[in-house]
Amino acid sequence: MQKQIHVIFSGQVQGVGFRYTTESIANQLGLSGWVKNIRGGDVEVLAEGEEAVLEDIISRLEEQFSGYIVKKDVTWGPATGEFKDFGIEF
Repeated sequence: MQKQIHVIFSGQVQGVGFRYTTESIANQLGLSGWVKNIRGGDVEVLAEGEEAVLEDIISRLEEQFSGYIVKKDVTWGPATGEFKDFGIEF
């Protein structure tokens, strides 16, 4: 079943390749949505795909950036189907 996640990652997550890594993993996994830096030094991710795949990207990001992420807020919802691919928003 297609779902959507909205995640705010906090910590030292800007300037460490977080957005580019997120984009790369999301595209490997076939997810759609976007990632962007937000004020205050956090990174925001909105992604759609199968629930297990969405859980996988969160796990991969937490593993790869374990020394940088201090907090994550995840909100789950139904997929909207509005995204065709996954990219970085500026």
